[in-house]
Amino acid sequence: MLTRRNFIKTSALSASAMALAPGFNKLHAKNQNLEGPKRFIFIRKSNGLRPHELALPSFSQQEKSLERSKSTFEADLDKHELPKWMRVLDKHKEHMTILQGISATMIENGHYSHSSTLGAFHSKASSPSALKRVTVDYELGFLNPSPFTSVELSLVDNRKGIVPGFSVPSLYQRNSCYADPETAFNQVFKCVLDPKSVESDTAMINFHKSQLQRALSKVKNSKQKRALLNRINSFDEMIKRNNQLASKATGAAKYMPELNKVHADGGFNATTPQKQAAMTDVLVAAMASGLTNVVSYVMDTIGTSLNGFPGIESATVNLHALGHNASAGGLSNEGSRAVTRISHLDQINSIIEKLKTIPEGKGNMFDNTMIFYFPSGGETHHSKGLEMPYIIMSGKNCNLDIAGRYIRLPYLGSEGHKTIGNFYTTLLNAHGNSIEHYGDLCQTMSRKNRQQTGAIKRFLT
Repeated sequence: MLTRRNFIKTSALSASAMALAPGFNKLHAKNQNLEGPKRFIFIRKSNGLRPHELALPSFSQQEKSLERSKSTFEADLDKHELPKWMRVLDKHKEHMTILQGISATMIENGHYSHSSTLGAFHSKASSPSALKRVTVDYELGFLNPSPFTSVELSLVDNRKGIVPGFSVPSLYQRNSCYADPETAFNQVFKCVLDPKSVESDTAMINFHKSQLQRALSKVKNSKQKRALLNRINSFDEMIKRNNQLASKATGAAKYMPELNKVHADGGFNATTPQKQAAMTDVLVAAMASGLTNVVSYVMDTIGTSLNGFPGIESATVNLHALGHNASAGGLSNEGSRAVTRISHLDQINSIIEKLKTIPEGKGNMFDNTMIFYFPSGGETHHSKGLEMPYIIMSGKNCNLDIAGRYIRLPYLGSEGHKTIGNFYTTLLNAHGNSIEHYGDLCQTMSRKNRQQTGAIKRFLT
């Protein structure tokens, strides 16, 4: 059980590893929404999310034909059954959108998509120079200020501690993320667990800032200079964040979770469902405490080994092998894939249920929350981004008119087709950023001379 008394201290530098992007001054902007700030949770999975896995089993013959031909249509979810693996969310269908037909050919597809999925650009794991755009989670965080503009969580490859992340808080700057529930708990709630460490962090941050400033005076290359300036600015903002955290400590203590001892020292003995449940507790508590309004959560990549799933507790699930038609625990390949997705939706259901119990304004916290569940790279194991299916859960104060529907948009190359760039533009426009278009353009749409910029206007309220 993790409490204040047995909190395992980390180094002073660890807090500075979670970089914040320029724009921290927006933290003091008055939020005009009296119901509460808007919140966004981006949950990514590996191995693709195949469009047929989201098709509704109760479609009419006409709808099945439209679905097979990937033709445009909509259906009301309250008139249909959900696929079996999605039925944990049955009671929340009024909040659900199943969105099909979006493409993501401009991102880095294949096994890994790195930073590109949330940035709508092609990125490389080892190339900060490719990080040419602030990712959409941070852009939404700037519009809904909090001490942590965006918190990044990851349950990938059995790592622990603070590791390189996928979000981009500023040009050429890769974010850091928390790779196990214990680290996430310790870092997010440091202002409660060890207030003095926040002060020592500030002193350490100032030292490293001065080192970078000296290095900056010797740099001639403009791109390198820009990267150093971004890091210096992020140090300034971390100092401001520490001040903000100090003022939040009392309120944060009210929501601080307690983690089972199985998560100590990286939690290598914890099962996959235990890790996921603990991360959910930290995620919800961070939002309830007002420490963040945006979370990016990578649930797995193809190199992640999973275990402890109900019914096949003793089996190890190899995600890469599943992508090549393997199976686990005596299940079929389809059944094995479904088990991993069910565990994800169990956590989404838990997030919704927990947020609905927390009063806010005239309702509850989920009223102001959107959850996005989608694949890291697209439709298949070796994806090309031809389709990027989404399951979206939206509270009643959501600024988009999409809830309660199965929506299939025009297929790639067709007139009216939409990309993740159009979708992210829609999110940003709906929440206060009037950007004309977010993200790189699609070469297929360009070759066909199709219009492809701007928001999806039919989604805007």
